[in-house]
Amino acid sequence: MQNMTEATWLALQLVLSGDADLLEIVALSLQVSLSATFLACLIGLPLGALVAISRFPGRGAVLVVMNALMGLPPVVVGLIVYLHLSRSGPLGFLGLLYTPTAMIIAQTILIAPIVAALSRQVLEDMHAEYAEQFRSLCLGRWQAMQALIWDARYALLTVGLAGFGRAVAEVGAVIIVGGNIDHLTRVMTTAIALETSKGALSLALALGIVLLVIALGVNAAVQGVRMSAARHAYV
Repeated sequence: MQNMTEATWLALQLVLSGDADLLEIVALSLQVSLSATFLACLIGLPLGALVAISRFPGRGAVLVVMNALMGLPPVVVGLIVYLHLSRSGPLGFLGLLYTPTAMIIAQTILIAPIVAALSRQVLEDMHAEYAEQFRSLCLGRWQAMQALIWDARYALLTVGLAGFGRAVAEVGAVIIVGGNIDHLTRVMTTAIALETSKGALSLALALGIVLLVIALGVNAAVQGVRMSAARHAYV
């Protein structure tokens, strides 16, 4: 077990020197989380837009489910994906368990409801302002969805960044379906958990520093997008 001072010093050295193992773990984390965020946006944004502009029986129940799914327990998602991708599962023949692809699937399932629910709220508020104009122009549902998504692009970008922030910090689901295999499925959060349990605090702290920098970067980007959107609104 390293003492705190020694571990912190070694962690800073690992970060500043660009340690190969550290960079490999960070690169895989970004690859998995960015891929999951992209897929979640492809699913969540159209779904959120569709619910935002539609009125149908049971819509209230759909909203309750969408909001409830934002709090999906990661370990439950990981277990469900594991059961489907295991050899005895319906998708076992694909051989995806303990691969980065399985981790992307789990993260996508986790953050797609977040993207859908947040984008629904943004687009519903905007649709309330534009609904009469859309009707006067005789726009179809798909055209209205496209117009809303484009006009709300800055706000929706913050939704995507929020989804990425949730994905990159995820540990429960990815460790179940990825297995935390060295040089294959080891990402920042799972590596931090493993190295801490081993008492090897230097790498865990180094990865923690990188993760904090990414979190700060995401929050700064969200704030920057909001400020940019506000400026454009008054142009």
